[in-house]
Amino acid sequence: MPPGGIDPAADLAALSRVEAAFGWACRLDVEVVKPGNVSLASAGHDMVAAQFLSSAAAAAGPLLRTGAPVGERVEGAVVATRHAVGCNTNLGILLLCAPLALAAERAGLGDEGGLLAELHKVLAALDVVDARAAFRAIALANPGGLGKPAEQDVSATPTVDLRSAMALAADRDLIARQYAQGFDDLVTVGLHPFLRETDRGHALPLRVQRTFLGFLSAFPDSHIARKFGLETARQVQDEAKPWLAAIEHDGMAAASPRFAAWDASLKQRGLNPGTSADLTVATLFTAALVRPALTGGGQRSA
Repeated sequence: MPPGGIDPAADLAALSRVEAAFGWACRLDVEVVKPGNVSLASAGHDMVAAQFLSSAAAAAGPLLRTGAPVGERVEGAVVATRHAVGCNTNLGILLLCAPLALAAERAGLGDEGGLLAELHKVLAALDVVDARAAFRAIALANPGGLGKPAEQDVSATPTVDLRSAMALAADRDLIARQYAQGFDDLVTVGLHPFLRETDRGHALPLRVQRTFLGFLSAFPDSHIARKFGLETARQVQDEAKPWLAAIEHDGMAAASPRFAAWDASLKQRGLNPGTSADLTVATLFTAALVRPALTGGGQRSA
């Protein structure tokens, strides 16, 4: 090892594993059918799966840049995404994965407790510079239905740190809620059930679908609520609950014509459970940071 105890080769290997984790999570986002979301099997909302894969490839560099603060990661990744595909495909994913990536850089891989401890430190250290960069990123991505909040509007320069700004939106946005509450929902609704099902040997696509339906059943989807109102988001939440129960009882339910018909119905109504998908991708990213073998060395894991 070179003087000072720094091993560049080891650092590069760790970065490649984090990049593999991010790529694995983003590929699964479109490889597995999640009703209402764009997939390889089904386009929707004027987007196709190739745009999401291109976005992930473009965003990975700035998102995972060694030593970069959270806001800089988010802004750089949004800019790269905009250059690659010209639209917003991944803002929620980037907002969720940026603090996780920084925490993994500090904690290393394979240790859930260490990762979550560092994540809490990352969130506690967010400052107004992070907020300004994140606000610029959100304004550039221009997600639908943001409206005009009474405080810390993203079209203006923030005056508080990023976590405080997120706390102001936590009651209406699930991604903001993760920042405010230490990613507790992601861990309890997403990560731990996913890892339990992994230990039980359940097929990977089924684990992804259960994670997505778990979030969609537990919360009204923020993306739907912003665009169509809370009542519509709750209606989709109610539609998801029997499907989660059905898939938990019989995994083949996700291969049924009725499941495909629900996917088509959501898209025909313009209803995209995008926040539930973002939380699913962040869950998969976290799972791969905790268990790097899930990615199969960067290849798809069954």
